[in-house]
Amino acid sequence: MPDRTVKSPGPDHPLAIEPNPNRVTVSVGGKVIAESRRALTLREAAYPAAVYFPREDVDMTALERSGHATYCPYKGDASYYSIPAGGARSENAVWSYEAPYEAVADIKDHLAFYPDRVDAIVESDD
Repeated sequence: MPDRTVKSPGPDHPLAIEPNPNRVTVSVGGKVIAESRRALTLREAAYPAAVYFPREDVDMTALERSGHATYCPYKGDASYYSIPAGGARSENAVWSYEAPYEAVADIKDHLAFYPDRVDAIVESDD
């Protein structure tokens, strides 16, 4: 059974969530799947920053929940979605922490996209 001990981010594993000041869009198959001016940027340790979109700013009809799941000792259990329009490349392209730990509660009701599983994630200041 996996270790489900909640670990607090600390100096050895910094974690920060901040509002993203830009308009951020995600496209797949020539269609915008997500567009938001209310996205959050999560920076965690040495990982690349991840942009989290409010569910209301994502075309949920373009996503299909998958059976894939992962666990992070800092954020909790993640569920996944695929984007059928993107084909095999877009399987499990989207993740969400539906019941995140309190330290990252701001990402509840948000979704993030793997950059290499979508056509583009674009940030603009317009």
